[in-house]
Amino acid sequence: MKAKSSIWILMGLLFLISDLNAQALTRQEVRDTMQNIPRFSIHKDNYFITGIPSNKPINSSTANAKYQISFKQIITRSMLPWETYLYLTYSQKAFWDIYKDSYPFKEINFNPTIGVGKAFYDSDDRIKGLASLVFEHESNGRDSIFSRSWNRLSLEYTTLLSQKTMLQVKAWLPYGYQSGNPDLIDYVGLGEVTLSHDFIRDRLIFEVKLRKGLSNDFKGMIRSRLQYRPFKHSSNQYIMLEWFSGHTENLIDYEQYHSMLRIGYVIKTNEFDILKRNRKRP
Repeated sequence: MKAKSSIWILMGLLFLISDLNAQALTRQEVRDTMQNIPRFSIHKDNYFITGIPSNKPINSSTANAKYQISFKQIITRSMLPWETYLYLTYSQKAFWDIYKDSYPFKEINFNPTIGVGKAFYDSDDRIKGLASLVFEHESNGRDSIFSRSWNRLSLEYTTLLSQKTMLQVKAWLPYGYQSGNPDLIDYVGLGEVTLSHDFIRDRLIFEVKLRKGLSNDFKGMIRSRLQYRPFKHSSNQYIMLEWFSGHTENLIDYEQYHSMLRIGYVIKTNEFDILKRNRKRP
């Protein structure tokens, strides 16, 4: 409970030290930006990190590497009804036992989606958030007793609490999980919250993600990341320190508790930069 209280206190401090005065893009500027951004882009952060457990003996069986590749393809650049747009994404997360002989992969999770996105605006017709309605499938691509999969219809909303602090809330309606992992929802719950803060704009970023399962005990997860861009002209390339504590880091052993500290290289997504851009001055 003390750890959870500390997290909420930290969130409050982040809000207080942020700049609240920047103006967001107008509706027309958002439309112009949507017409000019690449159709193909990074969706989630792409990374390769390696590390050790904090709750187990450290050896070749408990230390590992984790990497993720993720991309997005915009299908309709011109707006659909209600100023929405259609897109596809694909993410793949792998857990690699690189410290064992023969370097086996322990688990690979696949996450294809199709979604509809929409920007929302305030009373001054400036962008205030991005929402998505997404059909997702996630599985480990295995069969028999090792098969793990679930489907969900997700609703996601991302907004700036300030020019340096971003909040993302995601809720889902799960289905198709009962056969291989009937108690999965006890661990993944019905949603998650992610908060990120730029201590130094586009240079030093802190992020925390929280998820609570539906069970009455403390099943769930917390994942915190500290990302630093070491070189001035390295654009979206960062060094990342990640701490994961909880369940469902992967599908094969979603019921097991993991506490892992990892460090490595990340190529960050710019998917939500449209919220951070300042409005053009006349």
